[in-house]
Amino acid sequence: MENRRIFNPIQKDYVTFVKTSVETSGQATVVEVELAPKGGVGIHYHKTYSEKFDCLEGELKVQAGKTIHVLLPGQAVTASPNINHRFFNTSDEVCRFSVELNPASRGFEQSLQIGYGLARDGQTNSKGFPTDRLALAWLFEISESNLPGWMSIFEFILRRQAKKARATGLDKKLVEQYVRF
Repeated sequence: MENRRIFNPIQKDYVTFVKTSVETSGQATVVEVELAPKGGVGIHYHKTYSEKFDCLEGELKVQAGKTIHVLLPGQAVTASPNINHRFFNTSDEVCRFSVELNPASRGFEQSLQIGYGLARDGQTNSKGFPTDRLALAWLFEISESNLPGWMSIFEFILRRQAKKARATGLDKKLVEQYVRF
């Protein structure tokens, strides 16, 4: 599975694709994440799939709704559709965990490959976000991510920018350049 392992040099995270949407006939996407110390993602939610976080090594914190769960190896928590969530590592050690999306999300799989590829090629800012606004908007859209609360006002702009990314062919270019599986 080494050829299905990607690295983000900005965030210092690894993601290994264990099962893809194609392999599970759309039933699930499964990835294993090696989250760097002090790493994580901001609060967001998905409308079409749940995410089950299963700690394999170290300590993983997952906020689902208003509750922060501290997961140790063998413990898991699921963020159902439409539930605000985030994951993070407050320790000084790498945390390893699996994430299972139900049902699968091909867009999520592609967004990781493209986002990590852009980071590898120096096309992201210091937080790992693509410097090309159209690419950022399109990746946000295909990963089916949504911003909670007042931040949702930015979604209208992001959706319009994603439409422009498709109209200019940027979406196809990014898939061709970075999606390998």
